[in-house]
Amino acid sequence: MYRSGTFVADHVSPVTDEQVQPNGVDLTLDVVFEQREPGRITTDGKEIGDRVARPLEELEKKTPETYYLPTGGYVVRYCERIEIPGGHVGFVYPRSSLMRNSCMLNTAVWDAGYEGRGEGLLQVHHDVELERGARIAQLVFAEADHDDVYDGSYQGENL
Repeated sequence: MYRSGTFVADHVSPVTDEQVQPNGVDLTLDVVFEQREPGRITTDGKEIGDRVARPLEELEKKTPETYYLPTGGYVVRYCERIEIPGGHVGFVYPRSSLMRNSCMLNTAVWDAGYEGRGEGLLQVHHDVELERGARIAQLVFAEADHDDVYDGSYQGENL
């Protein structure tokens, strides 16, 4: 069963009233990265390829806090600190406004015990402008049984 947005909001910071939805909390855009070097995933571990933050654009009549993103794949970091409580699993979905602008956000399962400022893969299928701080995703929690809590290499990421 999915939890209420109010419950999710108790595990997200900072959060505004506008971000709290009936069944989750909207996550906002902090930084957009471009991967520059190949990564590596093996049976013994992983190596994240080098990446750089995209520059904020100063477009005519736009705020300087805007990313202009041509078609391609990007890694986005969310502004909010997330804590997935015991007895739950987190899922992040794109806001429909992203899809309506030919973009898709892909994420992985967020296990119980995870704490950090997570990231997602933004696929841009048509050029788009995204303002820093814009709501781009929604975090939801589902009740879940688990044997342990997350204690992997991404624990505390981006804090």
